[in-house]
Amino acid sequence: MVYYIKLDSMQENIGQLSHISSVKGEIGLLGHHKHGLTVVTTTVFAVGEMAGSGVLALPGALLGTGYIGILLNVVCALVSAYTGMLLGKCWLMVMNRYEEYQVHTRYPYPAIGQVTFGKPGRLLVSCAINFTMFGAAVVFLLLASENLQSLVKNVGKEISFCYWLLIVTAVLIPISWLGTPKDFWPIAIGATVATSIACCVVIANVVIDSKTLPEAYHPNVEFKTFAFALGTICFAYGGHPAFPTFQADMRNPEKFGLAIFISYMIVLFMYLPVAIIGYYVYGSHTKDNILQSMSTGPMQYTVEVLITMHIFCSFIIVINPVCQELEELLRIPTHFGPKRVIFRTIMMGVVLFVAESVPHFGAILSLIGGSTLTLLAYILPPIFYLKLCSMEGAWEKIVVPLHTKVACIEILCVGLIVGVAATYSAVTDLVSSSFSKPCYISVDTVQ
Repeated sequence: MVYYIKLDSMQENIGQLSHISSVKGEIGLLGHHKHGLTVVTTTVFAVGEMAGSGVLALPGALLGTGYIGILLNVVCALVSAYTGMLLGKCWLMVMNRYEEYQVHTRYPYPAIGQVTFGKPGRLLVSCAINFTMFGAAVVFLLLASENLQSLVKNVGKEISFCYWLLIVTAVLIPISWLGTPKDFWPIAIGATVATSIACCVVIANVVIDSKTLPEAYHPNVEFKTFAFALGTICFAYGGHPAFPTFQADMRNPEKFGLAIFISYMIVLFMYLPVAIIGYYVYGSHTKDNILQSMSTGPMQYTVEVLITMHIFCSFIIVINPVCQELEELLRIPTHFGPKRVIFRTIMMGVVLFVAESVPHFGAILSLIGGSTLTLLAYILPPIFYLKLCSMEGAWEKIVVPLHTKVACIEILCVGLIVGVAATYSAVTDLVSSSFSKPCYISVDTVQ
């Protein structure tokens, strides 16, 4: 999950300008950046942000939903694309109506909450984004440690998963001290390419396994597992925390909807074949991480390396904005110094503690997908859009068509139901199973 930090040094340049009128020459009246993201690069960033953990988790999600999960994936992708486009329209309205948002805006999604519902709206969005990013960092730490444990185990060395969490955290701590990443379009491209290759290799490996494995057993679907799986599916398609930030850096922000629709079609095309064939071949033996179901060999090792590389990059990207916002609240200097080192080391310690307390990423992933990510992706965009359209002021009034109102209300209602059910299921699973075996109580319980 990426909370995209700005494309170039325009951030510092804008901070040195004293009048909005002088900024407009560079950005334009509607937030156009002369050297900003195009539709293609925005698509790449969106795909790079979303694609990753879903490749590993969606086959296991189908185990909880059965084959109806195929339809749920398609619906979730299409609805997510639609709410992403609604969010894009919200940001366009905010930029058009309020001059202060026509300049460089670091946190556009919270700004939309500020315009629509004041400080409570901004606080709600900001807290939801930070919880989502922090949770994603925990998930990435767990996945990276799990993959490295498997890689080393395959060469004959057995190291406990809980120790791997410590090792990976120790490697990531110095990197977390770095400032705001800039110009990391190569990371987005690399993440997209790595995940695409990983999908192809996973499919090839599963096809080979299908020739030697007996016919898989597909158990009946239960409500608890179904709701749990819904949270996982929502997580896989929930890139909304970063979407307004992408749009704020586009040359033509009004083309954001096209970029988001294309990106979701690409992600769906990547995810769906892996989910279907993985569930079909492994059935009841499908794990939360599909790599643990695959036969060992060069293909599995290749996927583990590719996904781990993607996760390492993603971890730094998702934890960075959380650190920056908290540093701003604590008035920690933006330049490199001992205060930043101490604070970010403490943050890494908190991430490690949560990972050691819940050493199974599936429950955390479902919790995030069912709670804050559902809020950011399916509940708030329709609410913000309808609110902005109904607001009166020195701008042209927007009349929302009836079918759009109905669609927004339906998405809102379904999002609430899915969110509550998935969150309840994830919390129940955390309390009943995951928290019973934290690493610091018994390392040997998690292998």
